[in-house]
Amino acid sequence: MFLALALLVRMAGVLPGEQLMYDEIVGWVTPTGVAIFKVIKTLGAWQFLLPATLLLIWRSPPEARRHWWLWAAVMIVASIVEGVGKEIVARPRPTGRSFGFPSGHVTAAAAYFSLFAYLMSRRLRDRALLLWTAGWVVVALVAIARIAQRAHWPADALGGAALGLAFASAAFWWHEAHAREEA
Repeated sequence: MFLALALLVRMAGVLPGEQLMYDEIVGWVTPTGVAIFKVIKTLGAWQFLLPATLLLIWRSPPEARRHWWLWAAVMIVASIVEGVGKEIVARPRPTGRSFGFPSGHVTAAAAYFSLFAYLMSRRLRDRALLLWTAGWVVVALVAIARIAQRAHWPADALGGAALGLAFASAAFWWHEAHAREEA
């Protein structure tokens, strides 16, 4: 999904309906809402996610903790690919001159909160649905925050969510495959 969206954005620029969606989100956000979204966006910033990732690894189930490097690699590699993706797609942000696709905050939030839901649902099986739902509500709020702050187009946020989830999913797959081998 990420690659298809990146190709569309690269070729078409602003996608059909995207300007309308952007204008609607920016239009309904009050100055107080902008201030709240400024706080929410920090849930996708490295200043929050670095200590949160270390805490997640520490609190993970023992079998998952053995693969601590995998969870750390997801957060690092997703960020690197996001930066390279911005240069390749070269799509300007709604305001400013820097590139916006995919959103780095949303990429990082999607990767982290997917890892969080996966690892914690292994420990708290009866709360798995709640963990996944809460995690993706946070990702959605970070995405809306980036649009409301006029930093990204909606497709930038969607691209970030797809990229973060892709890296987290690859880690889940690797972990599941190797957990069976070790058992």
